Amino acid sequence: MNHPRTEFPGTKSTPKVQLFLLSGLRFGLFFVLLQSKRFFIMTENKRPLILISNDDGYQSKGINCLISYLRDLADLIVCAPEGPRSGFACAFSATEPLRLNVRRDEPGLLVLSSNGTPVDCVKLALNQYCQQRRPDMVIGGINHGDNASVNTHYSGTMGVTMEGCMKYIPSVAFSLCDHSDDADFEPLRPYIRKMTQRVLTEGLPTGVCLNINFPLLSEFRGVRVCRMAHGTWGNECVKCHHPRGYDYFWMVGSYSNDEPEADDTDNWALTHGYVAITPTRIDVTDYDALHSLADWQE
Repeated sequence: MNHPRTEFPGTKSTPKVQLFLLSGLRFGLFFVLLQSKRFFIMTENKRPLILISNDDGYQSKGINCLISYLRDLADLIVCAPEGPRSGFACAFSATEPLRLNVRRDEPGLLVLSSNGTPVDCVKLALNQYCQQRRPDMVIGGINHGDNASVNTHYSGTMGVTMEGCMKYIPSVAFSLCDHSDDADFEPLRPYIRKMTQRVLTEGLPTGVCLNINFPLLSEFRGVRVCRMAHGTWGNECVKCHHPRGYDYFWMVGSYSNDEPEADDTDNWALTHGYVAITPTRIDVTDYDALHSLADWQE
């Protein structure tokens, strides 16, 4: 398939090492060590630009399937961690220097990897490659494993989406309920393409991103727009004893849906074979509590 040529201008000589100091962080200094500084330039036909990242790493099957599903719809900048970063949520690196490496540079596609977190990847891509062209959309995924219910608070994939949303860019996360490295993402293809095209055309409300989860099925019963289920994780720590005389722990756990009969939640939708779309807000203020706590004011 032929793709319109998108140029990524940059020096052909040995890249200069540049050190950027981003100030204003009360709890530390954020240093970014970059091997080169290049910019993604708008193509003549003005195809949409989508920024993609994940928390499974740039080599994961999920993100590479996503690239193949969207390559003909938009120009793509992919900036993802060098390896798995599950559970990093919205964390970013405040004490370690970061690196960027170009992995693929093709017409309409630039793939980069970083030693940072998923949010670091979004920040780096926006700062170093999107100065002259703002992405029309940010996508996290496709994640290996669901991000329904309270998992949304831990998810690096949702961290990508929240970061894009905080930058006022329409943002969506795609996840499949399958942790396998060789998960089958093909049933998701038509849904991801349709949903992506709809967001590119219609946008999303300011401050709202979409958390979209797919059940592990070859065919889906339909699509449900639903709320986040109330759930909890238990048995989260496994204690082990090292032969050298000290204890250490593995973080594991099991999830429990605390309202299994509620039919308006993402857990219910996934359990019953539906794709679950959960609109997620950046503003986490409890407006009801603003009134109930009014007498706290002095």
